[in-house]
Amino acid sequence: MNNASRVFTPAVQKAQAERGSSQAYARRIAEGFPDKVTPDLAQFIALQDTAFLATASADGAPYIQHRGGPKGFIKVIDEKTLGFADYRGNRQYITLANLSENDKAYLFLLDPARRQRIKIWGRARVVENDAALVEKLFDAGYKARPERAILFTIEAWDVNCSQHIVTRFTESEIEEAFAAVRGKIDELQVENARLRALLAQRTENG
Repeated sequence: MNNASRVFTPAVQKAQAERGSSQAYARRIAEGFPDKVTPDLAQFIALQDTAFLATASADGAPYIQHRGGPKGFIKVIDEKTLGFADYRGNRQYITLANLSENDKAYLFLLDPARRQRIKIWGRARVVENDAALVEKLFDAGYKARPERAILFTIEAWDVNCSQHIVTRFTESEIEEAFAAVRGKIDELQVENARLRALLAQRTENG
């Protein structure tokens, strides 16, 4: 048995059969989905400063929580495990409560600047009172108070299509682009001044 049923449940496969897309996904169902961190996935995760973590209560009530931080705030612990620091927030504890009774979880990673998105199915657990782990996951200098850690075990992941992703850039990405433009302008101004001076010298010399 592979992990295809984790993504394409029997109900999903039934819906695909009824709507004519079974053949398109037959090979994927036969092969299964990747379930380990590849270099490409690790690189993608390292560039992300935002994520959406989905959990559900014991009776299936869904909940999605935004998670964010510096780029790379989600850390690769090993080939099957991701982790991130859980910061002090509004103290509703919905995600924590859901994970205490249902460890099934899902990470949705969206990169609007590059128009890419990755879906990750797995199981998550809350780790309390482990200062060493929190220190490992926390980005020094980030203005947040880490209280605990969340570890996410990957069961399957997939790259989603880029259709309908509207390109957006963060403030830091725009500033980085502008810095490159300003650098080029400075170079052109220096070159322009050099050429003006050379032209003036030639004019004076007749």
